[in-house]
Amino acid sequence: MFETLSDKLDSIFKKLKGRGLLKEEDVDVALKEIRLALLEADVNFKVVKDFVEKVREKAIGKEVLESLSPGQQVVKIVHDTLCNFLGESNTKIQLAANPPTVLMMIGLQGSGKTTTSAKLARFFKKEGRRPMLVAADLQRPAAIDQLITLGKQLDIPVFYSKESKNPVAVCGDALKQAKLDGRDIVILDTAGRLHINEELMKELKDVKNSTLPKEVLLIADAMTGQDAVNMAKSFNEQIGIDGVILTKMDGDARGGAALSIRSVTGKPIKFLGMGEKIDMLEPFHPDRIAGRILGMGDVLTLIENAQQSFDQKEAEKLQKKMLEDSFSFDDLKDQLKKLRSMGPLENILGMIPGLGKAVKDVKVDEREFVRIEAIINSMTMKERNNVNLMNGSRKKRIAMGSGTSVADVNRLIKQYLDMKKMMKMFKGGKGMKGFRMPKGFGF
Repeated sequence: MFETLSDKLDSIFKKLKGRGLLKEEDVDVALKEIRLALLEADVNFKVVKDFVEKVREKAIGKEVLESLSPGQQVVKIVHDTLCNFLGESNTKIQLAANPPTVLMMIGLQGSGKTTTSAKLARFFKKEGRRPMLVAADLQRPAAIDQLITLGKQLDIPVFYSKESKNPVAVCGDALKQAKLDGRDIVILDTAGRLHINEELMKELKDVKNSTLPKEVLLIADAMTGQDAVNMAKSFNEQIGIDGVILTKMDGDARGGAALSIRSVTGKPIKFLGMGEKIDMLEPFHPDRIAGRILGMGDVLTLIENAQQSFDQKEAEKLQKKMLEDSFSFDDLKDQLKKLRSMGPLENILGMIPGLGKAVKDVKVDEREFVRIEAIINSMTMKERNNVNLMNGSRKKRIAMGSGTSVADVNRLIKQYLDMKKMMKMFKGGKGMKGFRMPKGFGF
């Protein structure tokens, strides 16, 4: 995410930071390069012009040019301006005073509307709400089936009708059912088209007028860049939207849509879809995204993701095992599973300040996690709890049972022993002194 833009801005700022004093001409040269980097990242040209003007206005002030670290001051100005353009702070979805809160999801076909509806329902369920999904896309029977399947996975009810061709009637019946069942969030997955047309707009207007949703959320594919921005502008003008959810952000190295959409529509980005998995939906925090773009990491999101994946009691139990030196292969397997549930490992590493650039070219082989799990599953309970039992014949049996090689088994044992050694260092109060990261685990 934002990789191309991040790399270019990093290169520009390195030049600025390398200068002891800055002149107005130096700032102008840097701003020309920033302008070009933003345009290449597919940011709307009017937004680029406005952005560069605002940065220049602040950056050529006397207090910046004559400060002890003018380069860093310029980086801060760019960071603050990015936050301003992205929306200042996280904008939450508004809930109705009298439930149920109706949320209407709109967008073009292929933008990930149905999956995002399910992701949003999961998000509210985790917050203690009682969501209901409504299959209001009656043009595509596959969309109804997809939502039913996702609803079953999440144990969230889906209201649908395979006979009706009237989305207004289906949504009206769904709201009645939601009230009877005590559902406090109703998410309408409406129809989309391959392009904006009169028929689509009329259908969406009819649904909006009949259900009076608390919020209309536009689902836009970030990878389409300026097409997503133009589409958002058109939907806002014709239907009226309250916010945007950008999907496929994990595949968008440029980031033009995210940086343009709020300035062009005046509507906030509320969530980012970070992958295909049902749990990969992140609330949008402008300051954190600005930090990621400028290579400053995103520790708060990393902590929030970790808190969702790691239970407090389990963490205390694990700490006790580390102190007692009873960390087993089963414990290792559980921790790797939890780590994977936080999302792609490259994304996790990129959130750590100072580490994002260092691991930029590191490719994580997700199949390594599958191999590790297969090897551990092929061990007996005694072997999982006592690594000293591992002789040649046992390793050969484990390799055959897991479909791996003896070399793979040996490598896992070495990684496990390295981890235990590291835990002993912390137990002995040595802290980070002499610490080395155990090699492997997908790197």
